Amino acid sequence: MRTLLIVDDEKNIRTGLKAMIERQYPERYAVSLAADGEEALTVMRGTQIDLMITDIRMPVMDGLALIRHAAEQSPNTAIIILSGHDDFQYAKEAIKYNVKEYLLKPIVREEMYGILDRVEEELNRIEAAESRLDEADRIREELIAAQLNYIFVHPAIDPAEAAERCRSAGLQGLEPGYYTGALQFAGDRRQNVLAQEFIARRPEDRPVFSLEDQDGYLILLTGEPGLFERLMQYLKDKSVSAHHIGFSRRKERLEDIRDSYSEARWAVGYSLLQPRGSSTLIPYESVMGREDTLQVPVEDIRKLANMLGTDREPEMKAIMVRLFDLKKTVDVSLGYLERLSHTLNELVFDDAFRRYGEESVEILRLYKQVGSIHRFSDIHEYFRQTENLLLSLNDYVRTIRSALADNREMKKAVAYIDAHYASDLNMATVSNHVSLNYSYFSELFKEYTGQSFISYVKGVRIAKAKELLERTDDKIFEIGQKVGFENAKQFNRVFRELEGIAASEYRAKRQGAGHSG
Repeated sequence: MRTLLIVDDEKNIRTGLKAMIERQYPERYAVSLAADGEEALTVMRGTQIDLMITDIRMPVMDGLALIRHAAEQSPNTAIIILSGHDDFQYAKEAIKYNVKEYLLKPIVREEMYGILDRVEEELNRIEAAESRLDEADRIREELIAAQLNYIFVHPAIDPAEAAERCRSAGLQGLEPGYYTGALQFAGDRRQNVLAQEFIARRPEDRPVFSLEDQDGYLILLTGEPGLFERLMQYLKDKSVSAHHIGFSRRKERLEDIRDSYSEARWAVGYSLLQPRGSSTLIPYESVMGREDTLQVPVEDIRKLANMLGTDREPEMKAIMVRLFDLKKTVDVSLGYLERLSHTLNELVFDDAFRRYGEESVEILRLYKQVGSIHRFSDIHEYFRQTENLLLSLNDYVRTIRSALADNREMKKAVAYIDAHYASDLNMATVSNHVSLNYSYFSELFKEYTGQSFISYVKGVRIAKAKELLERTDDKIFEIGQKVGFENAKQFNRVFRELEGIAASEYRAKRQGAGHSG
């Protein structure tokens, strides 16, 4: 059974497509659904998707961005674009990726079935061709990649174990002397594919071992020190955008392979300090002597955190310029930049999101992006995005504080409860209604009302129930239902808890008092 992922921000379209496909092909597909590109990528990280049908225009992450990410994350996934007549330019852009067919809205059932049948035939042909590949070579390549990735993700691995893993994968040929290179792309994912094409053309007696590590860097192991320079020229001739290769010192023993990898990754990390748009070859020797002696200005960063939500934007910008004084970055160490980024995240951004939540999609997108300094092609771009996040977050916090200054949001929450007490009411619904983070809302609500959310709602419902008990002849269980309780038992329990007597006793007392009057 194939895995099929349907991505569309309209629930009716998602579920409708799923129902039509499962009715026509009851045994062919295991269908998953996603409402936008980010949700789809989350599904794809947990499940190998054979076929994806995606809309073009969606919030959070549109279909085109999803297709680009999917090409990196799951290149074998066949893609069908679901598009309207006015999406043609987007569809043209998607041609360069693994797009098989285009399904036009409004969806014609027979047309969709024809497309699915054609894609199924092509997938079957591809699978048949792949099954005829030399199994021994495939297993060997997988073994090499698995052993090297294991070594790379375990910094404390014993050198002897690392060497044994290399030998078991058939890498003995490296031992006369080898270098490790790390290729980083700056916005153009094609370069890893082109680099692999370049490597495939190497003479058989001069092998190059290549694999992608867990961060998407293409790692190359070779005995030819000149290979990296030739690869740089090849990518340049192919018009690949800015790219950087860091490479290690020469190593002679397989026991040193983990150190060799670390040197290559450390060297390519210094691409952050290269001129914007440049392509550079960075030997480890050129950066190994940089001392990590600078102290992160923690007090300045704390000031930024304290200024969030104020009208001191010029001061915040001035602090950011001091933190990233680009005149000093020529000699700054990569370790300092990593510590600076980590401290900004910890003291400013992480803390703000813990306190105020993640209500703005745009702010959340920026927040996720600046999480690692190594996601950027240069320090200028990191600075620009970090400053954007800081100023956006400042505006957001200022808006929240302004709204809370006169308790507008809490008054709005109380009014919502008073209007909807009889419905299935919970704190998530009310906090969303007033656009506040769940935890933050809980604290503010208790401060404003003097009660927890649950206690307050109980009080409102029982007050409404008392009114009905006094002025109507409705049955007790009917009154409980009318004010929002699931059943008579729950209503009686809460009534007794708050009033000290049962609802029936309360009615009898009130009616008796009225009769005697």
